Amino acid sequence: MALTSFPHAEVAIDAQGIVTVTIRDAGSLNILGTPVIADLTQAFRQLADHPDARTVVLRGTGDKAFVAGADIKEMGALDVHSARAFIDGLRQLCDAVRLCPVPVIARIPGWSLGGGLELAAACDMRIASDKAHFGMPEVKVGIPSIIHAALLPRLIGQARANWLLLTGDNIAAAQALAWGLVDEVVAPEALDAAVARHAQQFAGYGAAVLRQQKRLLRQWQQEPLEAAILNGVGEFAQAFATGEPQHFMALFAKRKTASH
Repeated sequence: MALTSFPHAEVAIDAQGIVTVTIRDAGSLNILGTPVIADLTQAFRQLADHPDARTVVLRGTGDKAFVAGADIKEMGALDVHSARAFIDGLRQLCDAVRLCPVPVIARIPGWSLGGGLELAAACDMRIASDKAHFGMPEVKVGIPSIIHAALLPRLIGQARANWLLLTGDNIAAAQALAWGLVDEVVAPEALDAAVARHAQQFAGYGAAVLRQQKRLLRQWQQEPLEAAILNGVGEFAQAFATGEPQHFMALFAKRKTASH
């Protein structure tokens, strides 16, 4: 099953099932205008049914930014009705990323601001350069931070989310790491290797269990704790229908035997 690229979203898959989605022709800061948002949404939606996809790396073109926000010029001309359409398009993109059935890794070399930080928050893992900066500056231009900004209190706690969204000020990579906003910070020249290491780790796991685990993580955000725990009994049993536990446990036992 072939993957399709789009004018603003290049899509490639390697032999391990690692998919790379690259934002392109969106300026040096990978700005999210309506055409870019639409292409990225289509790029991710096709992954929902792709059997060979094991993980996705989401990146921009160049190293100035992951995404430095939504298109201010476009937003400045919006009215009430067009504003709803614009932001709902961005909501659909972030949902397509968040609900992608395999893990999504955000490669963050530089700026990640506003809608770009929301897009990063929708990913499962965020790997950043130590030159990266993060912020939610919407209040400074007269709009609230909304849609997937709602993920931030879960990621970094209410007080830190309050600070980001109410001040509109930026934080550097080291502070983002301390807050839990990103998962790893490396030197710029080590960024691609760090992203590749995690992508290859995901690609080496069973395809079924990785999808199952990601689905459960999303379900747990909605389910009461008692229901999530109880439903886990059936989920555990169902994993054995795939054959993956038997395969990987046998490999584990073989390695243990060989080491003694």
